[in-house]
Amino acid sequence: MPLYEAVYERLEVGSSTRLLGLECGSGLALLMAASRGAAVTGVDARAPERLALARERLLPEAWGTRARAGTRLVDGGPADAGDAGAAGYNLVTAFEPIGCVAGDSEGLGESLAAATPLVGRGVPVVLVGWGPPERCATSSVLRVGAKLADPLRSTGSWRPALRDDLEEVAQRAGLRPDGSGRVACPFGYADVDNAVRGLLSTGLFDPAVAATDQAQVDKELREALHPHRRRDGTVWMPNVFRYLIARTG
Repeated sequence: MPLYEAVYERLEVGSSTRLLGLECGSGLALLMAASRGAAVTGVDARAPERLALARERLLPEAWGTRARAGTRLVDGGPADAGDAGAAGYNLVTAFEPIGCVAGDSEGLGESLAAATPLVGRGVPVVLVGWGPPERCATSSVLRVGAKLADPLRSTGSWRPALRDDLEEVAQRAGLRPDGSGRVACPFGYADVDNAVRGLLSTGLFDPAVAATDQAQVDKELREALHPHRRRDGTVWMPNVFRYLIARTG
Protein backbone atom coordinates (compact mmCIF):
# COMPACT_ATOMS: atom_id res chain seq x y z
CA MET A 1 0.00 0.00 0.00
CA PRO A 2 2.76 2.58 0.71
CA LEU A 3 4.11 1.96 -2.80
CA TYR A 4 0.76 2.51 -4.51
CA GLU A 5 0.03 5.57 -2.41
CA ALA A 6 3.43 7.14 -3.17
CA VAL A 7 2.97 6.64 -6.92
CA TYR A 8 -0.62 7.89 -6.94
CA GLU A 9 0.29 10.94 -4.89
CA ARG A 10 3.20 11.81 -7.18
CA LEU A 11 1.08 11.44 -10.33
CA GLU A 12 -1.95 13.17 -8.76
CA VAL A 13 -4.29 10.28 -9.49
CA GLY A 14 -7.89 11.41 -9.17
CA SER A 15 -11.20 11.77 -10.96
CA SER A 16 -9.56 12.68 -14.27
CA THR A 17 -7.39 9.54 -14.27
CA ARG A 18 -8.20 6.62 -16.57
CA LEU A 19 -5.87 3.88 -15.41
CA LEU A 20 -4.89 0.65 -17.13
CA GLY A 21 -3.40 -1.81 -14.63
CA LEU A 22 -1.29 -4.60 -16.12
CA GLU A 23 -1.23 -7.94 -14.30
CA CYS A 24 -3.56 -6.45 -11.72
CA GLY A 25 -3.75 -9.58 -9.57
CA SER A 26 -6.17 -9.34 -6.67
CA GLY A 27 -6.87 -5.68 -7.35
CA LEU A 28 -5.56 -3.82 -4.31
CA ALA A 29 -3.79 -1.18 -6.41
CA LEU A 30 -6.95 -0.71 -8.51
CA LEU A 31 -9.04 -0.40 -5.38
CA MET A 32 -6.82 2.37 -4.03
CA ALA A 33 -6.93 4.25 -7.35
CA ALA A 34 -10.72 3.87 -7.53
CA SER A 35 -11.03 5.25 -4.00
CA ARG A 36 -9.32 8.41 -5.29
CA GLY A 37 -11.97 8.71 -8.01
CA ALA A 38 -10.05 7.16 -10.90
CA ALA A 39 -11.71 5.04 -13.59
CA VAL A 40 -9.75 1.79 -13.55
CA THR A 41 -9.33 -1.14 -15.92
CA GLY A 42 -7.37 -4.16 -14.77
CA VAL A 43 -6.11 -6.97 -17.00
CA ASP A 44 -4.68 -10.30 -15.92
CA ALA A 45 -4.64 -13.60 -17.79
CA ARG A 46 -2.53 -15.52 -15.27
CA ALA A 47 -4.79 -16.49 -12.37
CA PRO A 48 -8.61 -16.43 -12.56
CA GLU A 49 -8.92 -16.84 -8.79
CA ARG A 50 -6.99 -13.62 -8.11
CA LEU A 51 -9.03 -11.76 -10.70
CA ALA A 52 -12.16 -13.10 -8.99
CA LEU A 53 -10.91 -11.55 -5.74
CA ALA A 54 -10.37 -8.24 -7.56
CA ARG A 55 -13.99 -8.37 -8.73
CA GLU A 56 -15.09 -9.04 -5.16
CA ARG A 57 -13.13 -6.05 -3.90
CA LEU A 58 -14.62 -3.77 -6.54
CA LEU A 59 -18.26 -4.83 -6.19
CA PRO A 60 -20.72 -1.91 -6.29
CA GLU A 61 -21.74 -2.39 -2.65
CA ALA A 62 -18.11 -2.12 -1.55
CA TRP A 63 -17.70 1.55 -2.59
CA GLY A 64 -19.74 4.64 -3.35
CA THR A 65 -20.80 5.56 -6.87
CA ARG A 66 -17.88 7.92 -7.43
CA ALA A 67 -15.27 5.31 -6.55
CA ARG A 68 -16.63 2.51 -8.71
CA ALA A 69 -17.47 4.50 -11.85
CA GLY A 70 -15.70 3.14 -14.90
CA THR A 71 -14.26 0.08 -13.18
CA ARG A 72 -13.55 -2.85 -15.49
CA LEU A 73 -11.67 -6.13 -15.05
CA VAL A 74 -10.54 -8.20 -18.02
CA ASP A 75 -9.44 -11.82 -17.97
CA GLY A 76 -6.87 -11.39 -20.71
CA GLY A 77 -4.03 -9.18 -21.85
CA PRO A 78 -3.74 -5.47 -22.66
CA ALA A 79 -5.00 -6.05 -26.20
CA ASP A 80 -8.36 -7.06 -24.68
CA ALA A 81 -8.69 -3.78 -22.79
CA GLY A 82 -9.88 -1.63 -25.70
CA ASP A 83 -8.20 0.98 -27.87
CA ALA A 84 -7.11 4.46 -26.92
CA GLY A 85 -10.10 6.07 -28.55
CA ALA A 86 -12.55 3.94 -26.60
CA ALA A 87 -10.81 3.96 -23.24
CA GLY A 88 -8.60 7.07 -23.29
CA TYR A 89 -6.12 5.69 -20.77
CA ASN A 90 -3.82 8.35 -19.37
CA LEU A 91 -1.90 6.17 -16.91
CA VAL A 92 -0.52 2.64 -17.19
CA THR A 93 0.74 0.78 -14.13
CA ALA A 94 2.75 -2.44 -13.91
CA PHE A 95 3.00 -2.95 -10.16
CA GLU A 96 4.17 -6.56 -10.39
CA PRO A 97 7.78 -6.07 -9.17
CA ILE A 98 10.71 -7.39 -11.18
CA GLY A 99 14.06 -8.38 -9.72
CA CYS A 100 12.74 -11.57 -8.13
CA VAL A 101 13.85 -14.31 -10.50
CA ALA A 102 15.97 -14.29 -13.62
CA GLY A 103 13.92 -13.53 -16.70
CA ASP A 104 10.95 -12.09 -14.82
CA SER A 105 11.10 -8.92 -16.92
CA GLU A 106 10.34 -10.80 -20.13
CA GLY A 107 6.62 -11.13 -19.44
CA LEU A 108 6.48 -7.48 -18.44
CA GLY A 109 8.11 -6.49 -21.71
CA GLU A 110 5.44 -8.36 -23.64
CA SER A 111 2.65 -6.68 -21.67
CA LEU A 112 4.15 -3.23 -22.24
CA ALA A 113 4.51 -3.90 -25.94
CA ALA A 114 0.80 -4.71 -26.11
CA ALA A 115 -0.27 -1.82 -23.86
CA THR A 116 1.64 1.16 -25.24
CA PRO A 117 -0.25 1.26 -28.56
CA LEU A 118 -3.47 1.77 -26.54
CA VAL A 119 -2.39 5.16 -25.18
CA GLY A 120 -1.30 8.49 -26.59
CA ARG A 121 2.07 10.23 -26.48
CA GLY A 122 3.55 11.28 -23.16
CA VAL A 123 1.39 9.01 -21.02
CA PRO A 124 3.13 7.87 -17.81
CA VAL A 125 3.86 4.18 -17.38
CA VAL A 126 4.87 2.99 -13.90
CA LEU A 127 7.30 0.08 -13.49
CA VAL A 128 8.31 -1.43 -10.15
CA GLY A 129 11.27 -3.50 -8.95
CA TRP A 130 12.37 -5.19 -5.75
CA GLY A 131 15.13 -3.47 -3.89
CA PRO A 132 18.45 -5.22 -3.14
CA PRO A 133 18.10 -8.42 -1.05
CA GLU A 134 19.82 -6.88 1.98
CA ARG A 135 17.02 -4.32 2.14
CA CYS A 136 14.20 -6.76 1.39
CA ALA A 137 13.58 -9.22 4.21
CA THR A 138 11.05 -11.05 2.03
CA SER A 139 13.82 -12.09 -0.37
CA SER A 140 14.82 -15.00 1.89
CA VAL A 141 11.24 -16.26 1.82
CA LEU A 142 10.93 -15.89 -1.95
CA ARG A 143 14.03 -18.04 -2.39
CA VAL A 144 11.98 -20.93 -1.00
CA GLY A 145 9.65 -20.73 -3.99
CA ALA A 146 12.58 -20.63 -6.42
CA LYS A 147 14.21 -23.66 -4.78
CA LEU A 148 11.04 -25.76 -4.78
CA ALA A 149 10.06 -24.81 -8.32
CA ASP A 150 13.42 -25.75 -9.83
CA PRO A 151 15.86 -27.36 -7.36
CA LEU A 152 18.59 -27.88 -9.99
CA ARG A 153 18.65 -24.19 -10.92
CA SER A 154 17.66 -22.62 -7.62
CA THR A 155 21.06 -21.02 -7.10
CA GLY A 156 20.73 -19.20 -10.40
CA SER A 157 17.01 -18.52 -10.38
CA TRP A 158 17.20 -15.85 -7.69
CA ARG A 159 19.07 -12.70 -8.53
CA PRO A 160 19.39 -9.31 -6.83
CA ALA A 161 17.71 -6.37 -8.49
CA LEU A 162 20.10 -4.26 -10.50
CA ARG A 163 20.13 -0.47 -10.48
CA ASP A 164 19.18 -0.09 -14.15
CA ASP A 165 16.78 -3.02 -14.50
CA LEU A 166 13.70 -0.82 -14.80
CA GLU A 167 15.40 1.57 -17.20
CA GLU A 168 16.38 -1.34 -19.44
CA VAL A 169 12.82 -2.67 -19.52
CA ALA A 170 11.54 0.82 -20.33
CA GLN A 171 14.08 1.30 -23.09
CA ARG A 172 13.19 -2.03 -24.72
CA ALA A 173 9.53 -1.00 -24.68
CA GLY A 174 10.30 2.36 -26.32
CA LEU A 175 9.54 4.34 -23.16
CA ARG A 176 11.35 7.45 -21.93
CA PRO A 177 12.36 7.50 -18.20
CA ASP A 178 10.95 10.52 -16.40
CA GLY A 179 11.68 10.10 -12.70
CA SER A 180 11.95 7.41 -10.06
CA GLY A 181 11.69 6.85 -6.35
CA ARG A 182 12.13 4.37 -3.53
CA VAL A 183 9.47 3.39 -1.04
CA ALA A 184 9.71 1.45 2.21
CA CYS A 185 7.02 -1.18 1.90
CA PRO A 186 7.02 -3.67 4.79
CA PHE A 187 4.96 -6.86 4.67
CA GLY A 188 3.10 -7.27 7.95
CA TYR A 189 0.76 -10.09 8.94
CA ALA A 190 -1.27 -10.89 12.04
CA ASP A 191 0.32 -14.34 12.34
CA VAL A 192 2.13 -17.00 10.32
CA ASP A 193 -1.12 -18.42 8.90
CA ASN A 194 -2.00 -15.02 7.48
CA ALA A 195 1.52 -14.58 6.15
CA VAL A 196 1.39 -17.91 4.30
CA ARG A 197 -1.99 -17.08 2.77
CA GLY A 198 -0.87 -13.60 1.80
CA LEU A 199 2.34 -14.73 0.15
CA LEU A 200 0.62 -17.54 -1.73
CA SER A 201 -1.94 -15.05 -3.03
CA THR A 202 0.81 -13.15 -4.89
CA GLY A 203 1.22 -15.98 -7.39
CA LEU A 204 5.00 -16.02 -6.85
CA PHE A 205 4.77 -19.52 -5.40
CA ASP A 206 2.50 -21.03 -8.07
CA PRO A 207 5.43 -22.71 -9.89
CA ALA A 208 6.57 -24.23 -6.58
CA VAL A 209 3.10 -25.63 -5.88
CA ALA A 210 2.93 -27.06 -9.39
CA ALA A 211 6.37 -28.68 -9.05
CA THR A 212 5.78 -30.19 -5.58
CA ASP A 213 2.52 -29.92 -3.67
CA GLN A 214 0.67 -27.41 -1.52
CA ALA A 215 1.58 -29.08 1.78
CA GLN A 216 5.31 -29.00 1.02
CA VAL A 217 5.21 -25.34 0.01
CA ASP A 218 3.22 -24.43 3.14
CA LYS A 219 5.71 -26.28 5.36
CA GLU A 220 8.79 -24.65 3.87
CA LEU A 221 7.16 -21.22 3.85
CA ARG A 222 6.42 -21.50 7.56
CA GLU A 223 10.04 -22.43 8.26
CA ALA A 224 11.31 -19.49 6.21
CA LEU A 225 8.96 -17.10 8.01
CA HIS A 226 10.10 -18.17 11.48
CA PRO A 227 12.96 -15.61 11.74
CA HIS A 228 10.49 -12.83 10.93
CA ARG A 229 7.99 -13.78 13.65
CA ARG A 230 7.87 -11.32 16.52
CA ARG A 231 7.19 -12.02 20.20
CA ASP A 232 3.49 -11.17 19.85
CA GLY A 233 3.09 -13.70 17.00
CA THR A 234 2.92 -11.13 14.20
CA VAL A 235 5.14 -11.44 11.14
CA TRP A 236 7.07 -8.38 9.98
CA MET A 237 9.36 -8.15 6.94
CA PRO A 238 10.79 -4.73 5.98
CA ASN A 239 11.26 -4.19 2.23
CA VAL A 240 12.25 -1.41 -0.14
CA PHE A 241 10.80 -1.11 -3.63
CA ARG A 242 11.94 1.12 -6.45
CA TYR A 243 9.55 2.56 -9.02
CA LEU A 244 10.23 4.19 -12.35
CA ILE A 245 7.95 6.58 -14.16
CA ALA A 246 8.48 6.35 -17.93
CA ARG A 247 6.52 8.01 -20.71
CA THR A 248 5.31 6.80 -24.07
CA GLY A 249 7.02 8.30 -27.11
